[in-house]
Amino acid sequence: MNIPNSLSLMRIIFIPCFVVIFYLPFGWSRLAAAALFALAALTDWLDGYLARRLGQTSKLGAFLDPVADKLMVAVVLVILLQANPSIWLAIPVAVIIGREITVSALREWMAELGARTHVAVSSLGKLKTVAQMTAIALLILDGTVDGLPNYQIGFALLYVATLLTLWSMVQYLRAAWPKLSRE
Repeated sequence: MNIPNSLSLMRIIFIPCFVVIFYLPFGWSRLAAAALFALAALTDWLDGYLARRLGQTSKLGAFLDPVADKLMVAVVLVILLQANPSIWLAIPVAVIIGREITVSALREWMAELGARTHVAVSSLGKLKTVAQMTAIALLILDGTVDGLPNYQIGFALLYVATLLTLWSMVQYLRAAWPKLSRE
């Protein structure tokens, strides 16, 4: 167990903590939940950075990192949808979760074919992640902080993240298609 893997495991442990904090009946619970989510998002970046910087990349880390990220995002999006049910939130939630499942399955299949590098994380995928994490953190905050309408900004940014989500999925599928069509 190394530092990057410990950070990924910590993100998984944060999930039930987030759920409890989000539903606490206190005025500060949304702020605390947003802070915990932001910390989880930061560790998502940090574990990858440290793994490369410290030469601590591993197969376990390559598995844990995306699992921790996808679990946290899916759980938080479902909770946000439950807290604010509407078709306009349900659409990006379904697209984002559906894309994560599709791309994860595609990567697994490509790994089986010995061609995982065809669907390695791209810069567009990283941009999508930044937009998505920022949007989700703002949606968790829900109210107005320092005069900024966090929910509305987060909602608009979630749609930007959804478009980037679809675009990056299409890129991954196009990159994999030559290999997949031969199978």
